Amino acid sequence: ITIILAFCWVYIRKFQSRQESEVVSTITAICALAIALITSALLPVDIFLVSFMKYPNGTYKVRMAANNVTRAKIEDSVLYGYYTLYSVILFCVFLWIPFVYFYYEEKDDDNTNKCSQVKGALKYTVGFAIVCTALLLIGAFVPLEPPHQNTTQWEKVQYLFEELGSGHGIPALSFSISSLTLIGMLAVITYTAYGMSVLPLNLIKGTRSVAYERLENTEDMDDVEQQIENLKSKCKDGRPLSSRDRRSLQELEGKLQVLRRRSRHLEIAERNCCTKVGSALRPFKIVLGIFFILVALLFVIALFISNLDKALHSAGISSGFVVFGTNLTNPLNELLLALQPVFPLDYILITVITVYFVFTSMAGIRNMGIWFFWIRVTLQIRPKKTRPQALLFLCMILLLIVLHTSYMIYSLAPQYVMYGSQKYPVQVSIHTNARNAVHLICDADAPEDQCTVTRSYLFLHKFWFFSSIYYFGNWAFIATFLIGLVVSCCKGKKSVIEGEVEADDSDLSDDEYIH
Repeated sequence: ITIILAFCWVYIRKFQSRQESEVVSTITAICALAIALITSALLPVDIFLVSFMKYPNGTYKVRMAANNVTRAKIEDSVLYGYYTLYSVILFCVFLWIPFVYFYYEEKDDDNTNKCSQVKGALKYTVGFAIVCTALLLIGAFVPLEPPHQNTTQWEKVQYLFEELGSGHGIPALSFSISSLTLIGMLAVITYTAYGMSVLPLNLIKGTRSVAYERLENTEDMDDVEQQIENLKSKCKDGRPLSSRDRRSLQELEGKLQVLRRRSRHLEIAERNCCTKVGSALRPFKIVLGIFFILVALLFVIALFISNLDKALHSAGISSGFVVFGTNLTNPLNELLLALQPVFPLDYILITVITVYFVFTSMAGIRNMGIWFFWIRVTLQIRPKKTRPQALLFLCMILLLIVLHTSYMIYSLAPQYVMYGSQKYPVQVSIHTNARNAVHLICDADAPEDQCTVTRSYLFLHKFWFFSSIYYFGNWAFIATFLIGLVVSCCKGKKSVIEGEVEADDSDLSDDEYIH
């Protein structure tokens, strides 16, 4: 928890605007991101506990899990941890973050009335609270199992009404979290898939030469100054400029101001020791970029094999594409199963995967910008220049992405997430009167009393239709990654001062950034 909080603090402070920083928004962003990462960190603990209940030969340990009562206590303790963390996530997504966001949206330079800000923020937050209540109510009453295929339409309606009211708080919370995970899936398809290709390729390609950029910027400044002089020469005899020329002059002066700022930043970047160190570490960045692209390809291959296995051997869409038995070898699943007996190793790997998703998602957000469907949001994510509202928006997206990470890891290594390294004994006849015990790896086809399913799997896969949607979302993720890979290869090198200079920056923020 200490490491996660330290990481979140450094991460948020890196992008936070020093000029417009607010204590409340900073604490909110750090806590929201930390809660999401802590929830993901609970997954390997859950897997370790169900695996630790058994010996390698598939029998339960006498002291720890010889009876159902002991196993139930261990499982319930993990389940209560998930309930607590997921409830806090609901509170953050539907109440806390929206309230703080709209609180700063209502803030005005001429209006110092805090009560009006609070009232305005509460007015908009009520809408999010209504959505949360609706999701909880739907989750409490929606049927957990689909009706049989051979029933009539009237029997399906009767089945629906019989199922209504049979739920309770657990399905309600599970439905709400699964709905948020569905939104997180869209964010993962949009940002993470593209970031997994753009981040390593940017490391491999590097940035443009500072000296060349300064020369190019100087030529652009001379060209713009010449255009301004040509326009001003039209009114030397006292004639006023036309409205079209006035607009052009205003645009050119704004462009010249941005170019002068770029010149200042490039001059500082050329003298900066960090730029020189970065040039010296260029071979290391290339090796790191190659490593990241290989990791991305491993994830995509593992995801493709998992989806292909579901397409060929699952029980169908009505079951959420549940696969019985191990049919295709998944490389990441085998790696996690090999590391799982030594507890810290698989925990470290899961943590690295989660952090990798966060960094690639951030790379995707920075390169694409924040979008709401086909509308691009004006909020920008830039180091040391991100406004409080944009920071909260960023943390909301990252929270939903990390929330979907649990299902992504299940898609990458389904058997590992469901059962860990559990095995169960099966008596097999060798000769006519001889029988021998064979130890099989637990899967969805194993007896329920012999294999314990992780609480995470039960919680996130309570509704079959969400699992079916996630299955198709994985195919969309693979397609987006391949498209992003082609786009990233076609793009040129980034500027050495990428994201530092924008037309809407104030002189004060620019001076503060340079200082």
